[in-house]
Amino acid sequence: MEEQDGQPAITREDNGSAGAEGNVLEDSFILEMVNVSVRYGAVSALEDACLGVRKGEVVAVMGPNGAGKSTVLKGLMGLAPVVAGQVYWRGERLTSATHEIVKHGIAFVPQGRRLFTHLTIEENLEMGCPYLRDRPEVRRRMDSVMDLFPVLHQKRRDLASQMSGGQQQMLALGRGLMANPELLLLDEPTLGLAPNIVKEVFQTVALISERLGTTIMVVEHNIKGVLDIVDRAYILDTGRVVFEGTPASVRETNILAEVFLGKVQRADPEEPPDAP
Repeated sequence: MEEQDGQPAITREDNGSAGAEGNVLEDSFILEMVNVSVRYGAVSALEDACLGVRKGEVVAVMGPNGAGKSTVLKGLMGLAPVVAGQVYWRGERLTSATHEIVKHGIAFVPQGRRLFTHLTIEENLEMGCPYLRDRPEVRRRMDSVMDLFPVLHQKRRDLASQMSGGQQQMLALGRGLMANPELLLLDEPTLGLAPNIVKEVFQTVALISERLGTTIMVVEHNIKGVLDIVDRAYILDTGRVVFEGTPASVRETNILAEVFLGKVQRADPEEPPDAP
């Protein structure tokens, strides 16, 4: 991304540093998935998965198509049928009821943006906090988002349908931030975007972490780009976590080639394939 408002492009170092300057990572995860399995009928989408994110981190979930990446986010949000294992928020076990409560501290930006194309940019942003009745607070949050995304301010009265794909992704990210989340979950934010826009989206995700201190977990297929902005990465294959480590450790191994070429040795070769 080019320099914006005098701010240099941001690249996260491979040193496990926190997202916001001066923010020290906690030892424990704020959101954690422990031995979680998700099944759709007889099809296993996630098997005995253990993942988590610490306060201030940016964490990637990577893997080939059908590996179960998006299922991780849906399982964390209570949007997928968890048949085994537990999900914890700040050390407390989540049930089907508490999943509704935890959403107030988590924003989920789904794959495909899913904007209201017949509404203006301002109206779309307001949909990010539909239950907030304090109009001055809504305005304050909107101003904060528009400070982060100047293009949204410039086009604030335009319809979402009039925006480019990259601008729509910025709007989707901004709408997620309107909830003032402690944790932001992003599902394939660069999918279908041109290479120059992909770079800008990654730099924007890093900027959100740096400026706001927001904890982020991102599912992403663009390996090279996402490794430049994260603290840690999980790699999935056929619904199983097969690797966890820093970007440097990912680059030093052959795990990505093994996974994407189908060479990872599986504990149960008869396991049914992942759900789409």
